[in-house]
Amino acid sequence: MSTPPELLRLRKSIDNIDAALIHLLAERFNCTQQVGVLKAELGLPAADKSREERQVARLRDLAEESGLDPVFAEKFLNFVIAEVIHHHERIAES
Repeated sequence: MSTPPELLRLRKSIDNIDAALIHLLAERFNCTQQVGVLKAELGLPAADKSREERQVARLRDLAEESGLDPVFAEKFLNFVIAEVIHHHERIAES
């Protein structure tokens, strides 16, 4: 049985969106690496709880506006933030 054209079209869209997400994450981590270097130079801590809380609240609102589960959006952002903090700690140690 061949794959229906509509399914192929939707899968192609998903593949394109996945590629865009990866490129956006790469750009985001490029920026956060620069932040990590700056924080290390200035002797600032790797984590900024108040900034993180504001970002989570902002992205939860954006998720709701976009029809995305805000709990999922928060989990995703917390995962990204944890990775960024890990990178900042490594930068500060070097």
